[in-house]
Amino acid sequence: MKSKFTWILTLCLAFFIQFSFAQEKTVSGTVTSKSDQMTMPGVNVVVQGTSRGVQTDFNGEFSIKASVGERLVISIVGSKPVTVVVGAQNRINVQLEDDTTVLENVIVEGYNVTKTKAKSNVASVTVSSKTIEGRPNASFIQTLQAQVSGLNITSGTGQPGGNSQIIIRGTGSINGKVEPLFVIDGIPLNSDNFRSINPDDIESVSVLKDAGATSIYGNRGANGVIIVKTKKGSFDSALSVKYTSTTGFSTLQKTDYNLMNSQELLTTERAYGRGRGFTNGPNGGPMTDAQIAAAVNTDWTDYFFRTGVTQNQVVSLAGGGKNMTSFTSLGYFDQQGILKGSDLKRFSFRSNITGKSNNDKFTYSTTTSINFSRRNEANAIGTGGVNQNYVLGANNSAPYISPKDYSTSQQLLLDYQTQGGTLLLTPLFLVDKLKTFENRIDELKGLINIDGGYKITKDLSIGTALALDYTQQNSYTWQSPTAFNTLLFSAAATASDTENQFFERDLALSSNTRLNYNRSFNEKHTINAGAYIEYIKAHRNAFTFTQRGLNPKTTSPGAGTGYIIDGPANDRNVPTVSAAKQETGLFSYFGTADYDYDSKYGFGATIRRDASSRFADDYKWGTFYSLSGRWNIDKEAFMQGSVINALKLRGSYGTSGNQDILNGTYSALNNTRELYTTGVGYNGTQSFVLSQLAVPDLRWEKTAQANIGLDFEVFKGRLTGSFDVYQKKTTDLFLRVPLSGVNAADGINANFGALKNEGVEATLNYGLFKSDKVGGFNLALNFNGSYNKNTILDVAGTTGVIDNGTTVIQEGKTIDEFFLTRYQGVNPANGNLLFLNAAGEITENPNVTGDRVLTGKSRVPLYQGGFGFDSSYKGFFLTTNFSYAAEVYRIDFDLQGLQNPTNNVGVFNVSADLLNAWTVDNRVTDIPALRAANYAAQNNSDRYLVDASYVRLRFASFGYDVPKKLLERTPFKTVKAFIQGENLVTFSKWRGWDAESPRTADQYQYPTPKIFSVGLQLEF
Repeated sequence: MKSKFTWILTLCLAFFIQFSFAQEKTVSGTVTSKSDQMTMPGVNVVVQGTSRGVQTDFNGEFSIKASVGERLVISIVGSKPVTVVVGAQNRINVQLEDDTTVLENVIVEGYNVTKTKAKSNVASVTVSSKTIEGRPNASFIQTLQAQVSGLNITSGTGQPGGNSQIIIRGTGSINGKVEPLFVIDGIPLNSDNFRSINPDDIESVSVLKDAGATSIYGNRGANGVIIVKTKKGSFDSALSVKYTSTTGFSTLQKTDYNLMNSQELLTTERAYGRGRGFTNGPNGGPMTDAQIAAAVNTDWTDYFFRTGVTQNQVVSLAGGGKNMTSFTSLGYFDQQGILKGSDLKRFSFRSNITGKSNNDKFTYSTTTSINFSRRNEANAIGTGGVNQNYVLGANNSAPYISPKDYSTSQQLLLDYQTQGGTLLLTPLFLVDKLKTFENRIDELKGLINIDGGYKITKDLSIGTALALDYTQQNSYTWQSPTAFNTLLFSAAATASDTENQFFERDLALSSNTRLNYNRSFNEKHTINAGAYIEYIKAHRNAFTFTQRGLNPKTTSPGAGTGYIIDGPANDRNVPTVSAAKQETGLFSYFGTADYDYDSKYGFGATIRRDASSRFADDYKWGTFYSLSGRWNIDKEAFMQGSVINALKLRGSYGTSGNQDILNGTYSALNNTRELYTTGVGYNGTQSFVLSQLAVPDLRWEKTAQANIGLDFEVFKGRLTGSFDVYQKKTTDLFLRVPLSGVNAADGINANFGALKNEGVEATLNYGLFKSDKVGGFNLALNFNGSYNKNTILDVAGTTGVIDNGTTVIQEGKTIDEFFLTRYQGVNPANGNLLFLNAAGEITENPNVTGDRVLTGKSRVPLYQGGFGFDSSYKGFFLTTNFSYAAEVYRIDFDLQGLQNPTNNVGVFNVSADLLNAWTVDNRVTDIPALRAANYAAQNNSDRYLVDASYVRLRFASFGYDVPKKLLERTPFKTVKAFIQGENLVTFSKWRGWDAESPRTADQYQYPTPKIFSVGLQLEF
């Protein structure tokens, strides 16, 4: 009996001990980074298979209740997760290893849907803040150049704050908008005005390329979508203060035009028989050698251009508690343009707040951005205005003219008139303009987004977002009443002195209400679905005031003072006033659905209905859809043990639209109805005259796109990449359709045309050296490239051709293909220019109408992309980024002017190439005779059609990031110093300032600068 009792007691004790071991206990520990040994705040510590979890505090400490045998999953984005089994110990210390590919694999799809790349069906690329911040650019868009395959960004101007042309997967329209839709923190923008956004506020930029990603944006998604997410704070994190300071120096990129100096130019003028070299010698005859040798040499490029200084100062504060986070930043940006008379100043403020309830059911966020900028712009750039364009003055002015020759506007006018109205004084016209002209634009930009969501059940949630996009622009253009241009063009009844004030206010309001369902079941099936209703309303008010007749004693630029009072004798002083008010709206409802099976197969679908106020009632509605799918091949059993770590095949097909058919928010509003103007009617009477026929069936352009892609990762993540093949077909192109004159209008604007873009994209990243040691040597190589072929399928009219002069749009050809006569060199017999006629025969007199041929060349690059490397060692880092474009051609009008003696010798400077011009003693040359009889024939030829392909060192950065170990006893988390450069070296056959341009021809354009900068970043 006693032994039985003892046995029962022992059994109970064993059960008691086992029960005791199964009880929860408190497990604490510290999480540190393996790379720098620093503690890691904000790390998730979760009991696997339960909802129990905590985050580490500022010191990397955590404390959680768990039972022996349970598993703790310790993870944070950017590091590889670690799983630890709870045993007898009460303290667990963990080191997390960096996983840089995780950040790259988190991508953003439409309407803030975030997925890992492994579960994404679409063609999308995300660029992180690391690539964007700390660079001396007014717009973050410029930092994306050569970063994303299929994304073609060309600046085309060095004006501070100037817009770039952004095209995804080829030009998708002829007369409509060709740029993508931009969405910032959920707010769709009506323009690509990114000079008002501080690049250092940006967390990531996602480029959505295929229909699976863009169709959800309906009639605004045909040209792709770029989504910008700004920075936010983190829950349960201490206040972090970050300061970044950058100082940059911008200089002009040099040309290869090889201009003449004064001695060469005067000698050429003397031989040519025109200009000062021929008339400023003794007794009005040719100049002597001694006079020519003594002539001054002025570098007008050095006069009109300068070294521009850029200052960028940014301070930000981020942090959060248990239920709320905040991010606040202040920025000041000041950039001098390299061209005198141009600059940009910007003040920026941002406040981003996120929050949640204690039970995590209610979430909210607000993003507020307020920016003010003031920029001075040099006007008339890209024109041949000799009294307006500083770039023309820098490139073409005679070097023997000196700035010292200028004294006053009145004296300049007298010199101009006494010298017979010669344009030789062009640089002095522009010296005067620098002193007497101002063109200033003030801009206030505000973006506000308020979002709230509520989790009805574990699987079902509802939310709404309200957004405001406000832009106010005031521009002032002022020309002094004593300016040379005023005195030259004023007459008894008119005055050309001007003060122009333009005010514009744009306000766009939007709301988006959503219902989302997300459920996983049977451990293998996951369904995500969403239903949305969206409404957008845009308003524009504009006012223009122009006053002529300014009082030279009291006028002040932009001050609204100094006007001469209007009277019976001076009606010229009556101001001109105009105003405009416009509205447009968009109502949409749409849905999304995604299904995932065991992280192996995925399917997605979207459908959207849009109603746009830009079109007549019968055509305002449109339907757009997409289907997408993926196969994660690496999850299959037959792939286990392979060197291939990840392999995914994906595909999509869908439709989208382009409602900006005239490249503007309000552009289509008047095209659906008849318009009239005043004119002369029957028998000479004043009448209303029809100026535009109604087109009630006008509608958006439609794009259908198919895409197949492959993503892969091999050798334990050392080599990653993706390949995509796509075809985009756009129909219902907005074109001018010619009509018979009997219709009272020569044509109508209608949907009549089609084009196609098809291409291949590739992205590769290779970690050549990857060290596990702190401060070890790391070297990663990267490459992206794309091929895009554009083809016109259908154009309006019976000929199938739209002739634009030097280019045509023709069925079966590339958009804007050059259509020119063929230059064949110099006739050795007489020095005239030689060409081919349509039959391929040599001629000196080609027929502009009949002898032009298609060249097979276009301004649109066939190939483009980028490559570079990232390296680091013991805190030092070196990063490079090269960009390239190939099979791209443009006309170099600047060079044409410099090599044309007929119009320029004796008036402007010319190229030193003319020193090798044909003569009876120099018959074998590629430069025609100075007195060649047919120089005008080259104007429509391919003589100056130049291969503008290039390879450019777009960006390079070298610096030192102080190791975290050395900062442990300091208040700093980060101390980083760097030097960097942009547009450092360019290899190209293009002889001008910049090979990169979106234009078919370059004529005295503002060149993009070369930039060197130094910076310091502190975080504590």
